[in-house]
Amino acid sequence: MVARFKVDSCFRPCKPNPQARIRLFCFPYAGGGPYTYRNWPDRLPPSVEVLAAQFPGRGSRLFEPPFTDLAQFVEESSRSLLQYSDKPFAFFGHSMGALVSFKVACHLRENNQPLPHHLFLSGRAGPRNLQGKLRISRLSDADFILELSRLGGTPKAVLENTELMTMMLPSVRADFVACESYIHTMESPLPCPISVFTGMEDAEFTQEQLEEWHTETAGSFSLKSFPGDHFYLEMEQQLLFDTIANSLTAVE
Repeated sequence: MVARFKVDSCFRPCKPNPQARIRLFCFPYAGGGPYTYRNWPDRLPPSVEVLAAQFPGRGSRLFEPPFTDLAQFVEESSRSLLQYSDKPFAFFGHSMGALVSFKVACHLRENNQPLPHHLFLSGRAGPRNLQGKLRISRLSDADFILELSRLGGTPKAVLENTELMTMMLPSVRADFVACESYIHTMESPLPCPISVFTGMEDAEFTQEQLEEWHTETAGSFSLKSFPGDHFYLEMEQQLLFDTIANSLTAVE
């Protein structure tokens, strides 16, 4: 049976591909959306269908209240992706998206649902490092925007557009609240392999913190670095796509 897109789904195919043999669900960084992954279908094999998450408070869901609790992201994602579970699937998540995708996999396991065949986790330390204290999310608007500028990933033209930032700030701040208030609970290792990606110039996390993802899988583990900073993936490096493609091809 071919899965069909539902209006209430938080996942949108970047390019519908009913002939695909495996699906890659992509989760955004704080304040991000599907546009980050819009070109990925053209950079991955035709056997892969890319679906990107669009959460409330951005894009076509701009006027929906944003989530402020990581559990909300997990619940909606888990419910939404099940309509596409008629084929093998994998997860890619960057920064906040890495944490969300990991917790979605744990949630699926807890509820005896199909599990991803591979987790690609990017730009995020292992969850045992993330004992939340509200930090960036409590800054004033002016200081919050300065911090976004320091982190990168948001075009300067957007940061300097007062009207646009007024619209965006509630959802971006809510994302940081969700991440910074997260308290990790110990989970038994997932059966699926985990690949961790990072930018060589990303100073947000240490090598040791990234390697702690190793404890979250009973399968294989790898850690790869690519040229660039925390938002290295926006450079659309072919080596990144080749690495993902090789792992997904092994699943088909």
